[in-house]
Amino acid sequence: MPTPGHWLAIAVLSLSGVAAFGLAPDTTLPTVATRTVERALPLPALPDDDAAAAVYWREERVLRGDTIGSLLARAGVDDADAMRFMRTSPDARPLYQLRPGRPVRVAVDGSGALVSLEFRTGANDEFVVERAADGFRATTSAADADVRTVLRSGEIRTSLFGAADAAGIPDAVTIALAEVFAGDIDFHHDLQRGDRFTVVYEERYIDGEATGTGRIVAAEFVNRGQTLRAFLWRDEDGRDAYYTEEGRSARNAFLRSPMEFSRITSGFSLARFHPILQQWRAHQGVDYAAPAGTPVRATADGIVTSSGWQGGYGNAIFLRHQGTYSTVYGHLSKIAPAVKAGARVRQGDTIGYVGATGWATGPHLHYEFRIAGEARNPLTVAMPVAEPIGPERLAAFRAGIAPHADTLALARTLSGTALAAAR
Repeated sequence: MPTPGHWLAIAVLSLSGVAAFGLAPDTTLPTVATRTVERALPLPALPDDDAAAAVYWREERVLRGDTIGSLLARAGVDDADAMRFMRTSPDARPLYQLRPGRPVRVAVDGSGALVSLEFRTGANDEFVVERAADGFRATTSAADADVRTVLRSGEIRTSLFGAADAAGIPDAVTIALAEVFAGDIDFHHDLQRGDRFTVVYEERYIDGEATGTGRIVAAEFVNRGQTLRAFLWRDEDGRDAYYTEEGRSARNAFLRSPMEFSRITSGFSLARFHPILQQWRAHQGVDYAAPAGTPVRATADGIVTSSGWQGGYGNAIFLRHQGTYSTVYGHLSKIAPAVKAGARVRQGDTIGYVGATGWATGPHLHYEFRIAGEARNPLTVAMPVAEPIGPERLAAFRAGIAPHADTLALARTLSGTALAAAR
């Protein structure tokens, strides 16, 4: 038997066990011939100023109290021409909107000269300064945003805004939610404790950071036991509008109120004691109290028939709408510049601002709703509805809103489970 020193053993594990292989003692292996080859290879040509041509990127965060100079110095910039451009060029003004915590990316060459500077402005635009052949160039462009959808639900305890705040819904979305259902719900009077709502809305992200909200894409509101749903869809005119699951417009042709939130101080009446004229006379409109300067919106699409001073109305706007409908907005402190006779306005446009001009004892809006020239109570009159989706587009509409309808259904299930658990 050969001695252990004469064996080279290799163990191979397998499912069947271990196998051993070896070389017999005094075995001679064939010699392999080798040859050395030497060859000179050319090296790539390097520019003489390679160190200066290299570009180095660095990111700095704006610190409280930073100036443009201190920020760039921290980033390794040593460039008098760049500093002169940033201090004197009107195109570089966004640089003076730097907010603490915001990142700024800077590229410099080996000598410290500025090659490029990038940061996101307060308006979430991309601002870039680049070195050009004739100096520097500054550009501002829209940043690429990642749009996500967010689902939130709430229940009215005290107010719509209170419920929305408790659900983590931004104020801009809450206001938009009220506008979506403004044709069916009077948010001044109709809300009651226990009403519920669900909203699916867009949220924009840039570089992973939330930068603002977008449109409401679907919403549900349960008011006094009545369930209302609305879905975003682009109508035949290319406008975004809201419709029910059946394709009917979710809004009436007229909003119930010309202001988002206010309180009524004097309603429609055939006999009211006038505080200035000191006599009993009909009050053919509704007065909404609000601070001076509060925006007033058009309650429907229409054409301006007159705007300006109108006697007891003070600064006033008269609008003509579809059919025989018209509206009046009186006692305004100011009229929007574009609201002139003959101009077209859209429902929800700001047309003026609350004031106390004309026969008014304090800041408020006097609003009238007329049919064929006759004043009617805007809080009780049956409002005309907007056009529904045409039959030829109904199938596409239903297919498009199906995912959002499923989301609202899921929210109802989860909300019901949560309420049952709370009880």
